[in-house]
Amino acid sequence: MTNKYIIAPSIVSADYLRLADDIRTCEASGADWIHCDVMDGHFVPNLTFGPFLVETYKRASKLPLDVHLMIEQPERYLEAFAKAGASHLTVHVETCPHIHRTMQQIKSLGCLAGVTLNPGTPVSMIEPVLHLADIVLVMSVNPGFSYQTFLPETVSKVAEIRKKLDEIKSSAWLEVDGGISSETLPIMEKAGANAFVSANAIFNHPQGIAAGIKALREAAS
Repeated sequence: MTNKYIIAPSIVSADYLRLADDIRTCEASGADWIHCDVMDGHFVPNLTFGPFLVETYKRASKLPLDVHLMIEQPERYLEAFAKAGASHLTVHVETCPHIHRTMQQIKSLGCLAGVTLNPGTPVSMIEPVLHLADIVLVMSVNPGFSYQTFLPETVSKVAEIRKKLDEIKSSAWLEVDGGISSETLPIMEKAGANAFVSANAIFNHPQGIAAGIKALREAAS
């Protein structure tokens, strides 16, 4: 990876009638990761997809698959998603009572291990596993649906996590997801984020996917 900042299109907003084409367009337009939001209808009020479609996405692109598990008991499905081609597996601290073990399990499967927290979850909940994290994902909306409004109160949370990561000299990516656009990205960048998940600003950009990615890249310094 040569980019200082990661742009990760979230395919939850892609056109599923031409999904492979949209993924390839993202890759050709300079995206760094493909973000895959897995939802179970229990932890979040929405359903998306499982390992089978992750395997399909893997065949459509050579980019790393950044798989975000918004599901209950994610440890039951880690191996299946890893076998399907996930490059990263990110779990919510809210669903993992044994978060150390879950993070270690992800690493044992050969994936980068990520930990996520919702807007209402304090940073103290993830602090015990920051040293294990390859990715720390801060939700800047409540998870479950696209087109939500960015929550400005999450900016201070990103700044707090950046300080803690720097204190332990961690090289983990500090990722943000939810309402990320060319307007909100610089705010999160200034707070310390360096990986940006975006759905609507890319897949529904008036000039198309390539223009959406370009606008975000230009907004990142």
